[in-house]
Amino acid sequence: MHDLKESIQFIKGVGPKRLKYLEKIDIYSIEDGLYFFPKSYEDRREMKNIADTKDNEKITIKVNIYESVQEKSIRKGLKIYKIPIKDHTGVACAIFYNAPFTKDIFKEGDRIYLHGKIKKAFGEVQIIHPSYEFIEGNTTTVNSIIPIYNLTHGLTQKDMINLSRNILHVYGESMYEYLPADTIKRNRLCDIQYALGNIHFPSSPKVLKIAKYRLVFEELLILQLGLWLIKNKFNNNQKGIVFQKQKECKELIAALPFTLTNAQIRVLQEIETDMKSEKIMNRLVQGDVGSGKTIVALIALYKSVLNGYQGVLMAPTEILAEQHMDSAKELLEPFGLRIGLLSGSVPKRKKEEILKQLEAGHIDIIIGTHAIIQENVHFKKLGLVITDEQHRFGVRQRSILSNKGTNPDVLVMTATPIPRTLALILYGDLDVSIIDELPPGRKKIKTHVADETKRKNIYHFAKKRIESGRQVYIVAPLVEDSEHIDAKSAQELYLEIKENYLKDCSVGLLHGKMKSSEKDETMDRFKKGEIQVLVSTTVIEVGVNVPNASIIIIENSERFGLAQLHQLRGRVGRGQYQSHCILLNYSKSPLSKERMEIMEETNNGFIISEKDLELRGPGEFFGTRQHGLPELRIANLFKHINILKQVQKEAEILMNEDKTLSLEKNSALKNRIIHQFGTNIQELCL
Repeated sequence: MHDLKESIQFIKGVGPKRLKYLEKIDIYSIEDGLYFFPKSYEDRREMKNIADTKDNEKITIKVNIYESVQEKSIRKGLKIYKIPIKDHTGVACAIFYNAPFTKDIFKEGDRIYLHGKIKKAFGEVQIIHPSYEFIEGNTTTVNSIIPIYNLTHGLTQKDMINLSRNILHVYGESMYEYLPADTIKRNRLCDIQYALGNIHFPSSPKVLKIAKYRLVFEELLILQLGLWLIKNKFNNNQKGIVFQKQKECKELIAALPFTLTNAQIRVLQEIETDMKSEKIMNRLVQGDVGSGKTIVALIALYKSVLNGYQGVLMAPTEILAEQHMDSAKELLEPFGLRIGLLSGSVPKRKKEEILKQLEAGHIDIIIGTHAIIQENVHFKKLGLVITDEQHRFGVRQRSILSNKGTNPDVLVMTATPIPRTLALILYGDLDVSIIDELPPGRKKIKTHVADETKRKNIYHFAKKRIESGRQVYIVAPLVEDSEHIDAKSAQELYLEIKENYLKDCSVGLLHGKMKSSEKDETMDRFKKGEIQVLVSTTVIEVGVNVPNASIIIIENSERFGLAQLHQLRGRVGRGQYQSHCILLNYSKSPLSKERMEIMEETNNGFIISEKDLELRGPGEFFGTRQHGLPELRIANLFKHINILKQVQKEAEILMNEDKTLSLEKNSALKNRIIHQFGTNIQELCL
């Protein structure tokens, strides 16, 4: 048996130069090469006769060369090499550009396979720069299904095909089976050697389907089991804090100036059950924009303080952290709670004082940004950890924060709605709660899509609303102008709005490159109404709450994902006024048109997220790396949703039978999970 961890340099044909190119696409070991899957395939099995070919189609033909190669100079720097070919139905010619080598390798009388695109021009049938193989040789890329790999500059498809063949020839049988026999039987999976051989070089579409199913299944199973092992570690191996006081929470809820929705009450009960038990709470609260997640978080923090513990709320931006601070003070300070803010912009002396008070237990709840996870931040008695907009934080950051206490309960929130099945994968180490109801009385935001011809009218409409006392957001995709991207920048737009469309209004600028103090001042002036129009980048995407803002205009909306557009739209519609979201779409593509129509048709974040996944794919929607999970090489969380459901059933069977995968029959699978997740999970599997 060969060691699959050996360097790829030991494979025939891999020299120092090619090794560098392979490392650029993350192929370092033999196993990396085995698991570097094709992105698509080209079926070259069906042969065509010359007489049956059509213009612009890609075909494979079997022909004879009936004359020697003809060289013709077209202009300076461009020569054409024409190879006359024929079969029993007609004649044609293979065309190569600037390819003098053809005179040495193609001889009259040779019999060859050619694969390429047909062009019918100048009264003849041409096949342009085709792939070729001599019939007398060992054919590998013609008359078969050919893998197409996603490569970097310096590597050709032929290089990668030869590499894959050489790896499979020498090492193919060294890949041991790590799925349990029962799992393979229950789910009718092929074995690993069959799967790897046929994912690279399938003999038929049916064989490819069988191989791909196995590899997608195993990848999702490893991901699901790894996350459940983490979850079981939290749930079963450690005792959490038992929070008990309830009465005062009811008094707080009764004092609210509004009535909680049924969805908020349900989620609070789920949190209450977790906090009362010995189990460490590890719960995700999903809720659409404006569904009221923050109040749920503040009630949970209040419960923690009532029981003699401190709480922490971490947000991804200073703007959102300050907004949470304002909400917490308004709601909780009347009940005697002491609340602090910790972020990068807090002055050094004040920060030192906050850190002392926090460690001494004189601050009940600390709200802040990434500054909270710094080493110098210590709690006296941390009981509850909350992170807002979970997709902005990785598993590791959440873990660092949790480790500042002794088994504190953990609550994470996101306003990026994800279908429950996908949430079980992305947040598989968490229990999932969903706030699927908006507070009563909220007016639906009217969404309109327009092109550049309507731009003047749109800003005239915005001006009329400003004159009636409302405020406006204008969002640009870039901070500064770019030579490479044809889109409006916030700085360019700010000048254009200030000097042209809304020159009589107070206009402010906000973007991520500004100093924290400048951002805070600008946002504060906008909240107070001193700024009527705020030109911004996506820094306002998360959580900013200005009830008087009733219009958001998003320039170059085609450059944003649907879920992001939905988040941005949620910045308006927070007050009593009818709100409008105007999407200026400068793209003419059918895909862009389809995406904009979805935004016009629905305000439901879950529907929008599903469509976003479908149209853009999970790679863009959410990279798995930011969640601290293994990278998906072949599985697609949207396209393979049915396989995912089957995987979750199988994972449940395995975990019910063997919660830590300690049985001998599961040892290979367990080792594979440790390998895929890295050392972070190893201690959880012991």
